[in-house]
Amino acid sequence: MRTREDSRNFLLVAVLAGAITGAGLGASHYMEVHGHIVTGMNNQIVWGLPHVFAIFMVVAASGVLNVASIGSVFGQTVYKHRAPLSGLLCIALLMGGLMVLMLDLGRPDRVIVAATHYNFKSVFAWNVFLYSGMTAIVAVYLWTMFERRLNKYSKPAGLAALVWRFVLTTGTGSIFAFLVARQAYQSALLAPLFIVLSFGWGLAVFLVAQSTMYAWEGRVLDSAIRRRMARLLGVFIAASLYLVAVYHLTNLYYAKQAAFERFLLVDGGVYPLLFWVGYVLVGSVLPLLLLFHPKLSSARYTFAAAVLIVAGAFAFLYVFIIGGQAFPLEIFPGYAVSSSFGDGAIASYVPSLPEFLLGVGGLGAALLLTVVGVRAFDFMPQDDIVSAKS
Repeated sequence: MRTREDSRNFLLVAVLAGAITGAGLGASHYMEVHGHIVTGMNNQIVWGLPHVFAIFMVVAASGVLNVASIGSVFGQTVYKHRAPLSGLLCIALLMGGLMVLMLDLGRPDRVIVAATHYNFKSVFAWNVFLYSGMTAIVAVYLWTMFERRLNKYSKPAGLAALVWRFVLTTGTGSIFAFLVARQAYQSALLAPLFIVLSFGWGLAVFLVAQSTMYAWEGRVLDSAIRRRMARLLGVFIAASLYLVAVYHLTNLYYAKQAAFERFLLVDGGVYPLLFWVGYVLVGSVLPLLLLFHPKLSSARYTFAAAVLIVAGAFAFLYVFIIGGQAFPLEIFPGYAVSSSFGDGAIASYVPSLPEFLLGVGGLGAALLLTVVGVRAFDFMPQDDIVSAKS
């Protein structure tokens, strides 16, 4: 039974999420009316801060569904109880990310053209089907879990969702992997890298959401379940850090990539700082310490590790997306090219407030969908939960 305090907390969070979403929509309208001049983007950096938020939400949406996949497909009961919340978070994050993407394109009113005219040599055309297909499959998956008569189809639906999310994350990584003109990308490693990154980021988002909801309801997750999920998160983060290292070492092996890697990792200004401090230290090393140190096994340290991983994810994507565009293009490899301006210059980019508000607005939309879904339906796991007072 819901108490008056529960209703008050729900209304407070829903109003807050709605206000954040409204701020994002207002920022999008402001940029559409005044043009890109009010953003920090330019002719070289065409994907700005909103894309950092959008890519994070899309990748995390794929990864958060891993919780449901482990339960339904691999028969792990602990994770199976969390499958409904996992599916809800997947749809919410995907919708939030797509909202930011659509509003950051410049002409969202022209989306019907993209939805009816396809160039199947473009990964972006594939994504029209990948994103809509993901939403439909997860919706059916949730239906099979909530409708008792359809429970027997839950495992096949979960398997379909598992396969589709691998394809979706491969498509997201391939957006960058197929950009051969950019030295930051053009690597077949990016598809598996994004898949592994999604595991860690998605589970971190799930743990943050689960812990927050339990705290609102005055409940505590069983410590054995929490430790089990924390160890799995640590494995995912270690694997992600390994693949990121392999990606950069592969680039360093090629002489043509040396200048770019030096820019990104050593003397590129804010980008090396965000990579080494933001992603490696704050987003990987410290969380691994919090997750595996025997004296730091309490719930608060697990929650802190998950929050740090999310922060590190934003740092990584900022370096990857913004830093990758800031490095000058090598238009004619092996030749010297001269023009009237901008030869070999590092592009500058300072995010504007409207860009930030649009990105945060996507998170607000995901939060709003989540709290409304949890309020309206029985998405919260009920296994092995004890009262906080006990």
